[in-house]
Amino acid sequence: MNDGLNPAWLRAFVAVCDTGSFTRAAASLDLTQAAVSQQVQRLEAECGPLLIRRTRKASLTPAGVKVLAYARDMEEAHARLRLALADDDPHVGQISVASPGSIGLLLYPRLLALQAAHPGLSVSYRAAPTADIIAAVLASRAELGIVTHRPDDERLRTELFAHESLCLVVPAQMDDVSWPALVRLGYIDHPDGMDMGRRLLARVHPGQRIDQLPVRGFTNQIGAILDPVAHGIGFAVLPRFAVQAYPRRQAIRVVDTAPQVIDSLWLVTRAEWPLSASAAWALERLREHDWLAGADAPASWPAHDNG
Repeated sequence: MNDGLNPAWLRAFVAVCDTGSFTRAAASLDLTQAAVSQQVQRLEAECGPLLIRRTRKASLTPAGVKVLAYARDMEEAHARLRLALADDDPHVGQISVASPGSIGLLLYPRLLALQAAHPGLSVSYRAAPTADIIAAVLASRAELGIVTHRPDDERLRTELFAHESLCLVVPAQMDDVSWPALVRLGYIDHPDGMDMGRRLLARVHPGQRIDQLPVRGFTNQIGAILDPVAHGIGFAVLPRFAVQAYPRRQAIRVVDTAPQVIDSLWLVTRAEWPLSASAAWALERLREHDWLAGADAPASWPAHDNG
């Protein structure tokens, strides 16, 4: 068998299989019956007998079943390629995003809502640290990346996406948030917990050190970090997006702290080519709503440029 099969031969074969006869296949392809028969014969010369020709309807041999499956796969692949190259329908195609887990708790449900409204879309989302997100964008595993540090890489286009404050979160019934009270309660740690806690607590309780706090628990599941806080077991420091997404808000309290610690979140994309129609459209839809506003820094707050 040659390395590739002539697409015209495969189209003729599929048409015969779909219509059940060479006559109807010829009519569907706007060809003569002799032309269709010749193309199928050439395909059989490459692949062996594919059809058992009967008076009323042709049937497939075992080899014919395999070639038909291959031909249909090729048709689907060609359709996907044409769609990808056209890229003019914002409601069809893949939206691939990578971000920190905190904003992902709010971002992913909104992406799924877009997909539910437009079933031609496919959403791919991954939560990852900044280094992995940048690598995913550069390797085209994610078209849109949101990172916590502004990268210095000429291959990337970077723009400010949102501001996100750090929150001191205690059990709902806790009124005393003095340093001795926090020490008695203890800290709920997570992969970024010590860094976030150090940065915020240094402003709220100057001179105190986070390593003086007893650690009451640890989890790397972003959606579960506030569960022990809701049970009164400890307190945590988390980005506001993670707090906004927590379902048991009545069981926790966000302490008003001053001064605030505000981080910048950056959108990164490949600099060499424009966004796909679906990704550009999804980005517009995400930005036109006020779901980001809960973590935006007021003009009077100095943003912490973590890049």
